[in-house]
Amino acid sequence: MKNIYKDLLFGAMSVCLAWGMTSCTDYLDKEADSTVSPDVAFANFNNFQGFVEEIYNCIPDKEKCYWTVTFNWGEDEILNTGMGDGHLTHQLDLANFRGWYSNNQHWLNRPSTPTSTSKFDHSLTGHAWYCIRKANLGLANLDKLTVATEEERNIIAGQLYFFRAWWYEEMMQYFGGLPYIKHVIGPNEEMRFPRLSYQECADSCAEDFRKAADLLPVNWDQTTVGKQTLGKNDLRVNKIAALGYLGKVLLWASSPLYEHGPEMNGSNTYNYNKEYAKKAAEAFGELLSLVESGQTQYSLAEFDYKDIYNHVKSSNAKSCFSDIFYTSGQDWRMPGSVEAIFRGPSSDFNGSNWNFSKTWGTKIGSLVEHDNVIHQPTANYVNYYGMANGLPLDDPESGFDPEHPFKDRDPRFYHDIVFDGFKYVNTTIPASDKLLSNQQYCGLYTGGQTRDLANASRTGYYTQKLVPHTANKYDGVYNWSGSLHVYLPYMRLADIYLMYAEACAAFGGATAKASNFSKTAEGAINTLRDRVKVKHVAAKFVADDHLFMDEVRRERAVELAFEGFRFNDLQRWLLLTVYPYNIKTSQEFNRVEDDSYFSKNNPANARVSNWHENVILERNYGTKHYFFPFQDKDVYLYKEFKQNPGW
Repeated sequence: MKNIYKDLLFGAMSVCLAWGMTSCTDYLDKEADSTVSPDVAFANFNNFQGFVEEIYNCIPDKEKCYWTVTFNWGEDEILNTGMGDGHLTHQLDLANFRGWYSNNQHWLNRPSTPTSTSKFDHSLTGHAWYCIRKANLGLANLDKLTVATEEERNIIAGQLYFFRAWWYEEMMQYFGGLPYIKHVIGPNEEMRFPRLSYQECADSCAEDFRKAADLLPVNWDQTTVGKQTLGKNDLRVNKIAALGYLGKVLLWASSPLYEHGPEMNGSNTYNYNKEYAKKAAEAFGELLSLVESGQTQYSLAEFDYKDIYNHVKSSNAKSCFSDIFYTSGQDWRMPGSVEAIFRGPSSDFNGSNWNFSKTWGTKIGSLVEHDNVIHQPTANYVNYYGMANGLPLDDPESGFDPEHPFKDRDPRFYHDIVFDGFKYVNTTIPASDKLLSNQQYCGLYTGGQTRDLANASRTGYYTQKLVPHTANKYDGVYNWSGSLHVYLPYMRLADIYLMYAEACAAFGGATAKASNFSKTAEGAINTLRDRVKVKHVAAKFVADDHLFMDEVRRERAVELAFEGFRFNDLQRWLLLTVYPYNIKTSQEFNRVEDDSYFSKNNPANARVSNWHENVILERNYGTKHYFFPFQDKDVYLYKEFKQNPGW
C-alpha cells in the first residue's frame, strides 16, 4: 500500500493527466491531446469523461482476478484440502488475517495497473488511494470544464463524488475508519491526517453519495449525454447506485460493531444506532419508491423455472434470476439482468471459462477440469435455506423431516445447492471412461462416490448458484461454445430490499418503515419471498424484534448466498466470534434409496437415515479479528496513521 499511498500524496500533475483508459473508446472518446495539458484534459465533457473512465477500469473483478480465487470468507464456504489450503478462505479459517497481503489470489490484493485491460491487474487495495486522488483531482479542476452544459457538468461531478466515496466505503468494510482526504495533497504538504472512526468516515461518504445522487441521472439513456452512447451505459453509475450506497454506508455505520466496538460474546448484536438506521432507511426508501413507481430501469429478476435444477426458465418469464450471476448461450452477454445496480467492467468474458467456472465441482477423473480447487458450501450454511412454508429448519412447526431432508425446501435451495442424487452430468458419460462411470448422479452421502476431502465434497454439498453444474467436461458449458460469462454485481436490487428491512427493523421492528416508502420491514422481506414463492414471515417472528431481526438476517444469508457478503455481515453484527457462526460443518447421512432411484425420481423426495452434522473446523478468533491488519510499512508512513487494535 505504501507506493499506492505515495501516488495519492505526491503524484505529479503530468502523471495524473497521463492516466488514460483504453476501454473509454467503448463509451465516450476523448481527444488525442487530452493526456498532455490540464487545460485540454478538463476543458470539455468528452475529454473530462475520458479522465473519469479510468476509475471504472480500476474496479476489481472479484471472481476473475486470478486463475483460482476466493471471496467467500464467512462460515459459508470451505475449500478442499491440499491445493485449497493456500487460499485466503483457508488462511482466515486459521485466523491468519495477515494472509490477505501475503497472498494475492483474491480481489483485495493484486498487482494493480490502472490503464491495464487485464482482469488480473486490478484490486481494491491496489487502486483505492489512486482512484481517491483521481476523484479529488477531477473535483479540483471542475472549474476548467467551461465548454459544457449543466447536465454535463453535473454528470462529471456526480461520478467523481460517487467514486471518492465508493473506494472509501469498500476499504472501510475490512479496515475500519480511514483518513478521509477531500483535496489534492501537494508534494510538500506535511502528513498529519489521522484515521477517523468508522462513523466519522461514513458521514463523509454519505455527504459524497448524497451529492452524487442529486447530480446523477436515474438512467443515462434518457439524457442528452447518454444518447450519444445509447445501449452502452449499463455500467455507468447513476442516482440509484448513489442512493443504494448512501443507504449502505449509513446502515453499516448503525451496525453493532461500529456502534459498540469489537466484543467476543455478541451481546450487542441487536443494538444498532437508531439515528443512523433511520437515515439509511430514508435513503433506501427514496430508491425503492423510484423503483416501485416504475421510474427506473430496475426490477427484481423473475424466479420462474421450467426446470429448476438446470436453470431453465419458464417460457413466460421475461427475465431470469440465474442471469444475475452468469449467462450462457447468450453471446457472452454481461450478467446482471434487470437487477444489477452496480458492476465493474468484464471485458475478458471468456476468463469465466478459463478459471472461475472450473472450481465448483468434483475433480475425480477431472470431471471438472484444471486446478484442483473446489468451492463448497458448508452444511451449517445450507441449513439457512429453510422450508417453502417460510419457517427455518429448526422451528418445531417447520415440517422439516430428517428422513426426507431435501423435500419442500425454499426453492432457492434447489436453484443454488447440489445435493445427493442430483443429476450432475446431463449428457452420457462414455463407457470407456470407467473412472467416471458412476458420476452421472452425485453420491454426496457419507462415503459416497463424490465425498472426498481432496478431490470432491467435504461437506455433502456443492453449489451451482454462480456457475451451473453443466460446467463439466462432458456437458461442456465452460467451453468456448457455451459462451459462459460470470460476473457478480457489487450491488443488486434484492440487497436494497434486505438492507431497507434491516435498517427499519433496527430502529422500529417489523412494522417500521421509512417516511418516503410504503412498505414496512416485514413487507420488504415478503417482497423477496413472493418472488420465489416462499410463504411470508410468520406472525410469531413479526411480534418479537429480535426474532424478526434473525429472520431478516437469515433471508439475507439465503438471498445473497456465496456472493461475497457474508464475512462483512458477520463482522458488523458482532457474530464472527460467536457460536455457531464460527464453525464449519459437514452433512452426514446414509442413503436408503439405491442408485437406480434417481434416474426415475426427483432427488428432493429421496429418503435417508442417520442424518447429522460433523464439525470440520472451528475458527478461534479474538476481538482483533473484527478488522484486517494494515501492512506494517503502511502504518510507518506517519504517526497519525494507526494500526488496527491487536495487530
